[in-house]
Amino acid sequence: MPKQETDYIFDLDDDTVAGIMIFSKKVASALKAAIPCVRIGIAILGLEVPHAHIHLVPMNSMEDVNFRNPKLKFTPEQFTATAEKIKNEL
Repeated sequence: MPKQETDYIFDLDDDTVAGIMIFSKKVASALKAAIPCVRIGIAILGLEVPHAHIHLVPMNSMEDVNFRNPKLKFTPEQFTATAEKIKNEL
């Protein structure tokens, strides 16, 4: 997430966009190591919240990046365990 408050990712300067992508690559690598999946998808939507950001999505099929799918439900313990796995891969 850039510190600069910008609603649209493509309004950011080139260095910031490049930095976001390089950081995303590192996080995507950690996600793929921590969560069983075929690959990590990336989506830049920008309408749901008024700040520039991206979504990294563990996916096994194209349907996994359909944001109309019901959200998965996790317990607080599952969230914590998953966060720890990702953190350990970074």
